[in-house]
Amino acid sequence: MPIDPQIQNLLNLRAALPELHTLSVADARAQFAARDFPGLRKPGVASIVNRDMQTQAGSLGLRVYTPLGATPLGATPLGATPLGATPLGATQLGKGPFPLMVFFHGSGFVVCSLDTHDGMCRNLCAGSGFVVVSVDYRLAPEAKFPAASDDCLAATRWAVANAASLGADPGRVLVAGDSAGGNLAAVTALRIRDQGGPRLLGQLLIYPVTDYYDPGTPSMTENAEGYGLTRAGMIWFWNHYLRSPSDAANPYASPLRTADLGGLPPALVVTAEYDPLRDEGESYAERLRQAGVPTLMKRWDGMNHGFFFWPGVVDRATAAMDEACAWVKTLLEGSPHGATKGA
Repeated sequence: MPIDPQIQNLLNLRAALPELHTLSVADARAQFAARDFPGLRKPGVASIVNRDMQTQAGSLGLRVYTPLGATPLGATPLGATPLGATPLGATQLGKGPFPLMVFFHGSGFVVCSLDTHDGMCRNLCAGSGFVVVSVDYRLAPEAKFPAASDDCLAATRWAVANAASLGADPGRVLVAGDSAGGNLAAVTALRIRDQGGPRLLGQLLIYPVTDYYDPGTPSMTENAEGYGLTRAGMIWFWNHYLRSPSDAANPYASPLRTADLGGLPPALVVTAEYDPLRDEGESYAERLRQAGVPTLMKRWDGMNHGFFFWPGVVDRATAAMDEACAWVKTLLEGSPHGATKGA
């Protein structure tokens, strides 16, 4: 279908901005940090609290979102989230401990932060009823592969070990992420399978990066420019993230290159029609299915990369967020599977 008119309006608004791959890292980060739009859905949660954990590499920042109905964590909530407010599209939740979602923000491994993904985490927390722990992993090029993956694995283990202090249940744990964060969620699930760690309920992979840009896919060519994320942008991201192109063969950088995907937790893989990453995400979903992993693949036609930022502004983004949250909740009852294209 044609690009969604509401998405096209957003693309028109950003058309005057310089292409990301033409910017310095500092300027690219500033451009993402300044992004906002009136009308975004930012549902209420019980509390939002910054935490820190220690890793071998130093201190790592976390942001903990607690759903309504829980007792706040005893620290001053960030922002203006009123206690007792009911999130849009959700009913008042019961008391914890709540299921736990460890979330890794998108960034191309280079840009974005806890702040850029605050709205996405609010929606995931309010819509799913999970405690959401958003991870401020180290960014490239200052910290190249595998630093981000190491941080995400360590943060997942920390969140489970400290679940009681978070109001969460260490026996009900999900990893999630968008774009590069989807890569890190998939890789965290792989590393937990391979290296030991907590049992996972599932993995929510939102238009994930699953493979290196070379040789690329048809969607990398079809959607190379004009829809926000570009092929040139992906090359810029990968060149900053990897120590050398040879790292691309490592399945913990390019999970699609993993020889065996068996034994992984159930997955929802969300893709967008007008996204350079569409085909690699769908190929990963198919590989998971072939390996016997219960997997739902959902392509949202008319959407572009990054559309999960826009609940409240883009109708289909609102529907996609709500559907993802509904899938997450089904994990508490059983593992869904299947594939849907063209929604």
